[in-house]
Amino acid sequence: MPPIAASILVPGGVVELSFLALLAILLIVAGVLLFLSSRQTAAQREKRRRLALNKTGRMGDAMIIDVRDCVLYYSYEIRGVEYATAQDASDFRELLPRETSALIGPVGMKFAPKNPANSIVICEEWSGLRPAALQFQETEEKKHS
Repeated sequence: MPPIAASILVPGGVVELSFLALLAILLIVAGVLLFLSSRQTAAQREKRRRLALNKTGRMGDAMIIDVRDCVLYYSYEIRGVEYATAQDASDFRELLPRETSALIGPVGMKFAPKNPANSIVICEEWSGLRPAALQFQETEEKKHS
């Protein structure tokens, strides 16, 4: 088989080269479309982070210091370093009591051993919220019924 450069000079060579160029363009377009469709939204990345922390994170104690609009503000200490952070728990609104001030106080949390600033107090498969805070909601509902 002659080299490609030599086949351009013969009548069928231009067709071969055009076919290869078209194939290359189609492969590039397919690659770009595949890359763009595989990009995750911020919500998907956050869910993946929470689930990874649940699976591989270490447990610790934290203190919820404030709750505003389903955002849990909490602090904790790991190896003498104090961290203060927040977690948006709006995806778990049905698990939270109506009176969110009942959540203020001690809570369990999970953190990444290599990055202790990366932590959660609730996720899809685990909750560090105290049962007493959740029971408060049930007690209040029984009083009103």
